[in-house]
Amino acid sequence: MKQTFLALAIAVALNGNVLAAPQNFDFKDPKGVNNAVFKLDAPLEAINGSANGISGVVTFDPENPAATLGRIVVAASSLHVPNPMMKQHLHGPQWLDVAKHSEIAFEAKTMKNPMTTGETTTADITGSLTIKGVAKEITVPVKLTFLKDKLAARSNGQMKGDLLVIRSTFTIKRSDFDINPGAPQDKVADEIELTLSIAGASPR
Repeated sequence: MKQTFLALAIAVALNGNVLAAPQNFDFKDPKGVNNAVFKLDAPLEAINGSANGISGVVTFDPENPAATLGRIVVAASSLHVPNPMMKQHLHGPQWLDVAKHSEIAFEAKTMKNPMTTGETTTADITGSLTIKGVAKEITVPVKLTFLKDKLAARSNGQMKGDLLVIRSTFTIKRSDFDINPGAPQDKVADEIELTLSIAGASPR
């Protein structure tokens, strides 16, 4: 009897560890709806655009959100603005030089001030942001929403698993990343506001 109880206790403990294990979430979205939005709001002109070439993997543990790590990548060539000439300049050597620097990447290293309510965790994540070959350490606010068993709803029943939704809005300086640093700031703002809204999948 004691052996049976011990075996059951071990099984429960092992199952608990499996449930609490960190999960890898893939942010290469087959639906193509993951996106990043950027805005430069200068006194004479506002520039607004988006990017949808997003990929990367984030490791998230619902039982320990503070241990979140990962890397999110945006294909530089996927950045889009409505004006064709402006888009050509955006991809050109003075701006992002996408021919030489194909990726914009953020690698999360540490998380501070995590606060979890229900399925949502807010925190400040510090990591390395690389644009046009220039890497800078930045800290950004994030909201992580863990949606257990919701992958089926997003994939029209084709896949089972969990979702992790990441949302963040923060500001960087164009001049910090050698993005057309000589441009007049009354026409091209130095500050770039970035908004990220992406969902990653953990199939099972």
